[in-house]
Amino acid sequence: MWAAAARGLARAALRAGAAPAAARARLAGSSAVDTRPTVRPKNEVEQKQLCAFGEYVAEILPKYIQQVQVTCFNELELLIHPDGIIPVLTFLRDHTNAQFKSLADLTAVDVPSRQYRFEIVYNLLSLRFNSRIRVKTYTDELTPVDSAVPVHKAANWYEREVWDMYGVFFANHPDLRRILTDYGFEGHPFRKDFPLSGYVEVRYDDEVKRVVAEPVELAQEFRKFDLNSPWEAFPAYRPAPEPLKIEAGAKKEDAK
Repeated sequence: MWAAAARGLARAALRAGAAPAAARARLAGSSAVDTRPTVRPKNEVEQKQLCAFGEYVAEILPKYIQQVQVTCFNELELLIHPDGIIPVLTFLRDHTNAQFKSLADLTAVDVPSRQYRFEIVYNLLSLRFNSRIRVKTYTDELTPVDSAVPVHKAANWYEREVWDMYGVFFANHPDLRRILTDYGFEGHPFRKDFPLSGYVEVRYDDEVKRVVAEPVELAQEFRKFDLNSPWEAFPAYRPAPEPLKIEAGAKKEDAK
């Protein structure tokens, strides 16, 4: 309401000629669409503070922290050894200068070309200092990593999701089960080598009167995939069909 009133007063002043040149230019250009990209300003002071804190943590835990880096968006990342999950997370939670007591997210990234193809990512939030930090570690298909549930209770369902989607096993997890797929599901859908059509398909069988799972079998008529946008299927977005033109045939000569 106050914004609408302010715009009304500005327009009245503009009509009266009392508005300054800057206000008139700003009001005149308010209706135009600003196409300039949004660029996050670089804060050198914040970047120096993050670098100093990263060096401080690396000096205290040199056994586990392998690399400290600050991204282009002023986000601090700690790359650690898998054995340092519990010590590093505990330190970041309990230390007076950190107090990252909230686990905002826990996810994974699959890079099959690496020796340790899975990258485990922990996103932490400090409400005391209003800051965030990202902790990364690595593992493969067979090597388990320590569960973060003893440090952050919120890691329970996150780790179940990573186990379900990627197949990363978390040791000492209180209840490591699938959370998004069925109990008898085979494979892990977020792996880069998982087929897009899956391994099994589920359907209702009228003979046995229950849902059955069968191996995926694509018939030939289902192998033709339409790569068009789904919006093109609506009549409003579909181009009008061209009317058929009926050409006149050649006239036959009268039979004599």
